[in-house]
Amino acid sequence: MKKAVVFDNSGTLIERYRVVKDVLNGNIFTDINSLDLIDSADSLALVVLQFNTNRLLELDKDRLISDVIKEYNIDFDVSFSTRQVSKAEVEEILYNEKSSTVSDITDGFDILREKISHMELCNGSALIVDMDLGTVAYTITSAGKFFPKVFETVEVLKSRGIEIFIASGDRKGAINRLANMLDVPEDNAFGTVSTRGKCEVVSILQEGGYKVMMVGDGLNDILAFKKADVSVLTIEQQEEVSPKMMDKTDHIIEDIFEVTMIDF
Repeated sequence: MKKAVVFDNSGTLIERYRVVKDVLNGNIFTDINSLDLIDSADSLALVVLQFNTNRLLELDKDRLISDVIKEYNIDFDVSFSTRQVSKAEVEEILYNEKSSTVSDITDGFDILREKISHMELCNGSALIVDMDLGTVAYTITSAGKFFPKVFETVEVLKSRGIEIFIASGDRKGAINRLANMLDVPEDNAFGTVSTRGKCEVVSILQEGGYKVMMVGDGLNDILAFKKADVSVLTIEQQEEVSPKMMDKTDHIIEDIFEVTMIDF
């Protein structure tokens, strides 16, 4: 039987660093798990901007994000939410929102540069939208570097004839670059997929005759964990893991290379 391993990105292949800004009061956090934050409420949605947000540094920091989205025709996707949210609903808010500005995103850039002296992948920026209030509640800026044994892990799996896939909620451009860095075909890389989308990737592979291992670290992997033949929770990121994930995994690993030791 053909075998495939589907990897999440942030927290799984990439050691993730993020800066979260509370738009209302201006507070900045570097220790908040954005997925847990969203999971704690029923009105929040994680919206990933399909845009190289370094370009925002060229703009007036006081410009409204809504104006920038419209002027540059920035596409976006809903990556995670606790209730069903349509792209049209989010678009209505993003096009008319009057609170968040360019600085709410760019304020996190210097903090990231301090934390990552050797930044290997800029995942980009995202917004946490409050669907009930019709506002951007938080902005997120994230980047990271590979965990030490990622390249070795991928090469060992490939040498065994196992096909590698990536399914992540992160920006599509970042995931395509990640695939290129790992020598994984871009056709095997799925960026800004939702929790349900990751599950669909696993399902499609199974329908194509693959036995599938899903490797991830967060709540947006939970449906894929349930669907996969084998699920692997990695805690190499060393962040608190939701108990919901602990109950839905077959294996828990502390080093990504341990994936190569799991028979499936």
